[in-house]
Amino acid sequence: MKLNKLIVFFIALLLLIPVFSFAHQPRITKDPVTLVSSPEISKAYYAKLEGDSQVYSFNIDQPFDLYVNLLVPDIEDQTKNVYAIIIKDDQMNQPLVFLDGEKFEWVKFFEPFGFDSYLKGPEYKARAEAGKYDIYVWSKNNDSKYSLAIGEKEAFNVGETINAVNLIPKIKKDFFNESPISFILSPFGIGYIVVMYIFAFIVGFIYRLIMKIRSRKTSNKSGAKNINKRDRIIRAILGAILLILAITTVWNPILIFLSGFCIFEAIFSWCGFYATIGKNTCPVK
Repeated sequence: MKLNKLIVFFIALLLLIPVFSFAHQPRITKDPVTLVSSPEISKAYYAKLEGDSQVYSFNIDQPFDLYVNLLVPDIEDQTKNVYAIIIKDDQMNQPLVFLDGEKFEWVKFFEPFGFDSYLKGPEYKARAEAGKYDIYVWSKNNDSKYSLAIGEKEAFNVGETINAVNLIPKIKKDFFNESPISFILSPFGIGYIVVMYIFAFIVGFIYRLIMKIRSRKTSNKSGAKNINKRDRIIRAILGAILLILAITTVWNPILIFLSGFCIFEAIFSWCGFYATIGKNTCPVK
């Protein structure tokens, strides 16, 4: 797990935080009550109603900018009769606003970073007083998928980037009924692969240099080319298989890193494992 986070940390530093500086922090929730932290920070909660309404709750001790927006995935058979009310200080008989999805003219909305299409529904924006807030979401049959956006201030750090990497493939599969492979069409998805490969190549070059320095003190040539054409083809195929496995499932960073390392070995005719054990199948020594 620590290695997972370390690898994604390098991704965030190189590319992903700038890419996500204009995106919602994604969340997946199944709980009947979800506690919202920092309600001014932009978050997108993905959920499916399963028989009951769902509540998003928070307390805030100072005036703040309140923003709430209902969205649903733009998929076949998706209903738009989703509703929300915002309650302040438990005053159920006097809601701040009622977001009526049935009477609202939903608008198609394309989100480029996840490469997904939504239907954007009613929204509410106001300067709000301190207090306790509850946002109730429901639909006619309480069986609808929806996304609830809360807050407008965009804020992404390394932790949120790691969270996004983990959640977006799941959101594509469960919320948009898409294969996680479609994530590769987004700038975040392709950038993720490119940076993982760059990181794998950097690790490969460093390890190769270490083995080359070490080989000067021994009789083996572990720092030079050490695999033949057949071994290079095997590593290229293995790299492709690992990448396909990663992007069609959960986009595991370890798999993508290993894919990049296999491609590195195929390109430079050098195997890290062979170098470690002193094996050499290269015809030119």
